[in-house]
Amino acid sequence: MTPFTKKVIELIKNIPEGKVMTYGQIARLAGSARGARQVVRVLHSSSKKYNLPWHRVINSKGEIGFQDDEGFNVQRLSLESEGIEFISEKKLDLKRYRYNPEN
Repeated sequence: MTPFTKKVIELIKNIPEGKVMTYGQIARLAGSARGARQVVRVLHSSSKKYNLPWHRVINSKGEIGFQDDEGFNVQRLSLESEGIEFISEKKLDLKRYRYNPEN
């Protein structure tokens, strides 16, 4: 496992309930500012193995990235069950819910 992958997994594991991080934010904190797509690949390949709270990772617009209904609905319901409110069908308020481990 690469150091980047280890750091991505660590960051995702530590997102608290009721908070989210973006793919790009995680990539930057893991050492690759342009590695958002790598974060997607780590989530896809490692979420079950490492029991990652994958639903807490969203895109830079504050939106759920899933295009299929099933994935979208699972993620939205998971976030809502943690107290996150949506401002539109797909979008939440990043200023309110973004987790910043640097603070």
